[in-house]
Formats: sequence, C-alpha cells, structure tokens
Amino acid sequence: MKKILCTLAVLLCGIGLYAQTAWPDVKVENAKGETVSTKKVLDGKPAIVSFWGVTCKPCLTELNALNEVMEEWREEVDFNIIAVSIDDSRFTSRARSMAQGYDWQFICLFDKNQDLKRAMNVSLTPQTFVVDAEGNVVYAHTGYTPGSEYELLDKLKELSE
Repeated sequence: MKKILCTLAVLLCGIGLYAQTAWPDVKVENAKGETVSTKKVLDGKPAIVSFWGVTCKPCLTELNALNEVMEEWREEVDFNIIAVSIDDSRFTSRARSMAQGYDWQFICLFDKNQDLKRAMNVSLTPQTFVVDAEGNVVYAHTGYTPGSEYELLDKLKELSE
C-alpha cells in the first residue's frame, strides 16, 4: 500500500509540474518568414505543440497523423496544432519545403536559433506538449508510436470540460 501511495504522489507531482509550466514568450519565424511572438501564436486556444526536425522520421509520422485527424477533432474541441521546427538556419529552408510539401494544415514555426527549444527544455524529438488556452503546459511526451496521438485528444477534451 505504501508503494502505491508513493507512486501516486510521484505521478501527481509530475502532473503539477506541467500545470505550473508556462508557455514562454520568445521570437520565432512563421511560415512566411516573419518574426512572431510565441505567446501571440497561441491565440487564446488550447494547442498541441510538436517539436520536430527534418531528419526525424517519427516526428514526420506524428505530424502527418495529426494532420489527418485535425479537422475531425476540431468538431469536438476548438484547438490549434503548432509544429515547431528546431532545425538551425542551415536547414530552415528544407524544413519550410517539407512542411509545405506535406500540406500541413496547422501553424508551422521555425525556431532556427533554438530559443523556444531551450525555453521548453526540449532535448529529443518528437517532443509534444498540450498547452491550455491560458498558456500553461498541461501535458508532455517524447517520442511517437502509432495511436499515441489519441492521448493528445483526451487531454484536449479534459481542458474543454
């Protein structure tokens, strides 16, 4: 019983850490090459934020899966998807081409100086967050396995309750 309570306490502390983490306000580029504030990109809606790189196959698989289900999910929850390329300036044009080629229907940001990556403490990709409408990080996971995107939908639904 003591072991179960300790495990539960650790889990609750981890959830609390995400709830207290705020979405940072840093400057990144949008798909048009304009410098934008990450706070303004949230637009007062909850968001799935996925950090990706051009050489990360699981990243591309996750983003393509999200692109496929986005419209269906928006019938249940009003939210945005934000794909953040962490590729440096040498690969930014390739990342822009890939995002356009995949015809992603969500917000694409390019963190070529990796300021947002550092602010969010992203070390591996894909790193995916759910951010509530007030800018609080409420969920995070690293990696991708097919079907794990439905965890994100569950978190979005919890926010709308």
